Amino acid sequence: MPGPRTLHLNAFLYGVGHHSAAWRHPDSAAERIGDITYFEELARTAERGCLDAVFFADGHSVNPKYTAGTTWFLEPLTALSAMARATERIGLVTTVSASFFTPFHAARMLASLDHISGGRVGANIVTSMFDEEARNHGFDALPPHTERYARAEEFIEVLCALWDSWDDGGVLVDRTGGRFLDSDAIRPIRHRGKHFRVDGPLTVPRCPQGRPVLFQAGASETGRNLAARHAEAVYSVAWDITAALEYATDLRARIAAAGRDPGTVAILPGLVTYVGRSEEEAWAKKTELDALLDVDAAITQLGVFTGQDYTGHDLDAPVDDLPPIEEFTGPQGRYATVQRIIETRRPTLRGLLGYLAAGGGHATMIGTPESVADSIEEWFAAGACDGFNLMCPAYPDSLDDFVDLVVPELQRRGLFRTEYPGSTLRDSLGLKTV
Repeated sequence: MPGPRTLHLNAFLYGVGHHSAAWRHPDSAAERIGDITYFEELARTAERGCLDAVFFADGHSVNPKYTAGTTWFLEPLTALSAMARATERIGLVTTVSASFFTPFHAARMLASLDHISGGRVGANIVTSMFDEEARNHGFDALPPHTERYARAEEFIEVLCALWDSWDDGGVLVDRTGGRFLDSDAIRPIRHRGKHFRVDGPLTVPRCPQGRPVLFQAGASETGRNLAARHAEAVYSVAWDITAALEYATDLRARIAAAGRDPGTVAILPGLVTYVGRSEEEAWAKKTELDALLDVDAAITQLGVFTGQDYTGHDLDAPVDDLPPIEEFTGPQGRYATVQRIIETRRPTLRGLLGYLAAGGGHATMIGTPESVADSIEEWFAAGACDGFNLMCPAYPDSLDDFVDLVVPELQRRGLFRTEYPGSTLRDSLGLKTV
């Protein structure tokens, strides 16, 4: 019989923290974001907490005019290869753009990393969003949304076919018989599609966990359908439990309609935490980071999000409710998130800017280990999620706080593991080897 349902926790590594001003803190590791030992230390901390995985997002362009925050540095697959050698059990998840990679290139690199790590790799398959990225890959602009997702669908199909082009035992090493490979265990895929032509087989033998784990993060209608058909874990966005439950209910229905078991797909909303041994200490950590914000730039950005002018607003005065969303002609998603933050938190302008600076509208929990664990348990028990993608506002301190203070409380309640169940990422996520 399967054991009781337990949380899945993932650490989303990004520079020195998800708070856009974290790098300005005098104790930040801003000078080390190109130092692989820094990320190895973060991965070992996450492993000490028995977290399922660490995750790197990725981007293919840089805006040289944006100088107020950290940006991309190390290429994720390269960094994760080094981190694989510095760890033993933690999963290693990277973003892969179906818009720019070819399936053969991606399948080869991911399979290689799965061998290097002993079966701990996952890939978040995305469609890139910015024309600036496209212009670094020989295109004038990205294709339309629908076409990008059609390419991603075919990309995933070819990726899996390439990983399946080798059976277990394809490498014989039969010295006596003179056969290094078993030719019957290796086959071409001969894919002919609209976006890709790939003969195969892959040049890397069968992965230790069969295939790397497929993640997805699309929130649009097309993205949700892609996740329902292919994803084995999903990164999502939800400010509060109501939004999270709506998303989880919708996605699980789509997964079932696709003929899959919704219970096998972990839904992991982003989560920002400020944890202290007292409520006052936790709030002080947020206040300290918020004080480092470029306020003028943050107010300008908030104005774009909401269509409201906050330039003369007292930073320490509460923010009024926004007009009904029907009156806003700009992007609805971010407006709705800001609206929910105001309605649920009743923040001052300074507080609102701080919420948006650390996570940009992802769930934010502030308090003692017990109160943060209470909120996590509430979301989990309600079925609003299967765990969280931790977006620590300041690395390494916020991750240390979560691992040293919150994880033991979750373990005490029987909500989280005290040791890894096996050696692969599939083991940690409760997925079958494929």
